[in-house]
Amino acid sequence: MSTEKTMSFLDHFGELRIRLLKAVGAIFVCTIISFALTDRIIQFLTVPIGGMEQLQSIEMTENISVYMRVSLLSGFIIAFPIVFYQLLAFILPGLTKIEKRWILLSVPFATLLFLSGVAFAYYFMLPTAVPFLVGFLGIPTIPRLSNYINFVTNLVFWIGISFEAPLVVFILAKFKLISAKTLASQWRVAIVIIAVLAALVSPTVDPINMGLLMLPLTFLYLVSILLAFLA
Repeated sequence: MSTEKTMSFLDHFGELRIRLLKAVGAIFVCTIISFALTDRIIQFLTVPIGGMEQLQSIEMTENISVYMRVSLLSGFIIAFPIVFYQLLAFILPGLTKIEKRWILLSVPFATLLFLSGVAFAYYFMLPTAVPFLVGFLGIPTIPRLSNYINFVTNLVFWIGISFEAPLVVFILAKFKLISAKTLASQWRVAIVIIAVLAALVSPTVDPINMGLLMLPLTFLYLVSILLAFLA
């Protein structure tokens, strides 16, 4: 009996290791591919501040570290559907055929939601946050390249992750771990959590940027309730 349990655990552990290796391999390959696009991506990321000429580097390895960071993040975004699928595939054998179908359908939606969050951060938040931060107190500011890229990539990444909330809620509701009634009755708590999250993720402490982030997060919460009801 104990031998069967041990073998079962080892089998599951071996499968998890294979899934993780495939996910890491996908990120590695996509990162290598993204090397060819990194220059253009960096130029694209610096548009909100007025271009690369508005930035400066003060360390010998700064430009290389920024290049590698952008390449790795780009590789992760490109590989996101594969990574998401590999993580879900680990639990697929224990699900019914209908549940497997819902999980597989969630992969393209997860990618779309993540990219929507990235686009919202880039096209709506950065154009208001960057001028506010650079022009605060009226003191001329020339940000470092590494500081600016870290700021932008952290912002777009975490907002992209936060946009996954409706899909996560839908999956949890599909497995009957949460219900639309519970979500609807706890809307006051949700608003407080959204406000705290907006304060943590928002690049500035002004109410404008917090409001910009709270509006879509609140809308996503309402969508989550609807999806939980449909599930």
